[in-house]
Amino acid sequence: FLQWLDIAISCKVPEPHAMTLSTVDADGFPDARILILKNIDELGFHFAISLASRKGRHLSIRSQAALTFYWQKLARQVRVRGLVTDLGPTVGRADFEARPLGSRAAAMLGRQSDVLSSLEELDDALTASLQQLRINPTAVSSLWRVFAISIDEIEFWQGAPDRRHERLRFRREGSHFLRERLWP
Repeated sequence: FLQWLDIAISCKVPEPHAMTLSTVDADGFPDARILILKNIDELGFHFAISLASRKGRHLSIRSQAALTFYWQKLARQVRVRGLVTDLGPTVGRADFEARPLGSRAAAMLGRQSDVLSSLEELDDALTASLQQLRINPTAVSSLWRVFAISIDEIEFWQGAPDRRHERLRFRREGSHFLRERLWP
């Protein structure tokens, strides 16, 4: 994955670290949204969210998720499935503190995915949140977390003009991965 990401970066693919996170709600309905890959290590692929957001609520019910990276310019896609782990408040705090002021102010509201009655309500809330952060620049949202999705399954898809796409899937079996070539 890191080799493909490096290639996407060197080929100037727009936002190569953008990925689709897919979760499932309590009724079994899937939901997807675009997030930014924060890191990748032995724990898996990291992303940051608010526990109060829709995706945060989904993950509190079902700790499985999927990620999809798509680099159109390279005709490449990577899909990841696995269990999601909250890396805890210390990691969440460090990520929160590294965010731009406006992002921190919005996250401090803790209302992501709630119904908004008016744009004025949003403007007023953001102004108040920015003011609070100027008074207390070390304030951190207690709802902000970084999660890691483990690599239980990862698939690399390389598109081809003749539709003879190459697909390689790696599935965790115990302590190692089984490599499988899939039909296009």
